[in-house]
Amino acid sequence: MPRYHQLKEILRERIRSGEWKPGDLIPSERELSETYRISRMTARQAITDLVNEGVFYREQGRGTFVSRNKITQQLIKLTGFTEDISARGQHPSTQVLSAEMLPADEFTAERLRITPGELIFCLQRLRLADGEPLAIEFSHLSFKGCERLLQENLEQQSLYGVLESKFGLPLMEAEQELEAGLAGAEEAALLKIAPGASVLFTRRTTYTDRNQPIEYAKSVYCGAKYIFYTHLKREQLFSS
Repeated sequence: MPRYHQLKEILRERIRSGEWKPGDLIPSERELSETYRISRMTARQAITDLVNEGVFYREQGRGTFVSRNKITQQLIKLTGFTEDISARGQHPSTQVLSAEMLPADEFTAERLRITPGELIFCLQRLRLADGEPLAIEFSHLSFKGCERLLQENLEQQSLYGVLESKFGLPLMEAEQELEAGLAGAEEAALLKIAPGASVLFTRRTTYTDRNQPIEYAKSVYCGAKYIFYTHLKREQLFSS
């Protein structure tokens, strides 16, 4: 058995035994190489494999930590980040990075069924659970009076809650795409992960009860901290 694989099993056992708990900082590559009398390259390979498997996660400038239980977002019902995190008994919070009216580019206009260049409300937020950054969200909204969203405190209120309760816009359904990728430098800095770490990109178009698109949103989720869940059912085919 390769030495790096042996080390992986030793590190896993330290988690299974409860010696290392979620959120704990693990020893550095140098410390592991000295303790187990292996090269730093072998230690690095073992740690990198476990990071890729979601057992550990890295924070730039701080080190490598034992992963917490991943956040599971179901893909069956239309919910927002605040609802998902609250349902897990965690405290959701938001940092608004930008909120402004901007002209819609051609692609966004097509998703929202509007004319390119039409002013839309653009919101960029950092989403956190118990103070830990989990996602960056870019929301583009178009509806009559959407400029009034500039007056709302979207750090303390749910965007979906505001749309439904204050603007009378019921959110009924959405189309969502998922894609795996790697974090760029700016995304990594906001999410406190290493550049090149695994992330999940999502693109979602949300509709009102009249099948009118109201929001086109792009998000970046920490790949080591998030799971998307859905339930699939096979259609039964009968033949004579």
